[in-house]
Amino acid sequence: MDRRYETVSFLSDYGTADEFVGVVHSVIRDMAPHARVIDLTHGITPFDVRSGSLALARSIGYVASGVVLAVVDPGVATTRRAIAVEVADGEGVLVGPDNGLLAPAVAMAGGSGRAVELSSVEHQLVAPGETFAGRDIFAPAVAHLCNGVDMSELGNLVDPDLLMPGIVPLPQSDDTKVIAQVLWVDRYGNAQLNVGPDDLAATFSDRIEIRFDSPTDPTGNTTRSAVRSTSFAELAAGAVGLVLDSSGLLAVAMDQRSAADELGLDVGDQVTLLPADDGEPVGVAQPVTIRQPGDSSASGSADTI
Repeated sequence: MDRRYETVSFLSDYGTADEFVGVVHSVIRDMAPHARVIDLTHGITPFDVRSGSLALARSIGYVASGVVLAVVDPGVATTRRAIAVEVADGEGVLVGPDNGLLAPAVAMAGGSGRAVELSSVEHQLVAPGETFAGRDIFAPAVAHLCNGVDMSELGNLVDPDLLMPGIVPLPQSDDTKVIAQVLWVDRYGNAQLNVGPDDLAATFSDRIEIRFDSPTDPTGNTTRSAVRSTSFAELAAGAVGLVLDSSGLLAVAMDQRSAADELGLDVGDQVTLLPADDGEPVGVAQPVTIRQPGDSSASGSADTI
């Protein structure tokens, strides 16, 4: 049965300096005036399909039912396919390029139902060039779906199992170590790892050693102590922590400081987690004695913080 959709959730690498996002909004508005477009983000690094796919996967469990439009498309105007994929028994449809961008979100949504290649020119805009698929192919497809057009009318059905898979690295773990990778560095400098709590063996306590290549270390390799924490504020000043983030993954973090900047971590970097040796707890605060002005004696009054 055909259904109308009320909400479009939109993610891209378009940025906001140019008119691209606004034009896509306007095409959808013109063709489907009832539909509301919610911008998830347009700050994905240009051409970074993996980062776009991870951002979409992090978001998919929270977006409203409707159509999801995702465009990170370095293969625009090539033979790569434009596709629409049905999920959750038709509660949602993901629209975008068949380059792996949609795959992790489709999996997070429970897997694909029907899928079509957006090949019907009758449901596209006539354009002087082929390099703005967001405007000419994807936005009209989204609007038609919102208006109740069945996705089978937008092009030929394709086998969902033959769509381009996403590339999400898995950690390598045993009782002695976990070899992880930085998936994402957020605006605050927290470096999310591809590691969940279950990936840490029983040999790991709340204190963990993290080892990584450091651009500021002549040896090329740095080891820092970290403590597992449920919040950033639990970390002492200057201490490094492994915080369970809102996606359920461990992130290298510091309280009100950028762990990525402090440690020199970036997306794609390898980080090895090791059980910490016995020793002093990480980030213990020591009292600091401040002498009053003009008091040079050891017995003078002092404030302790």
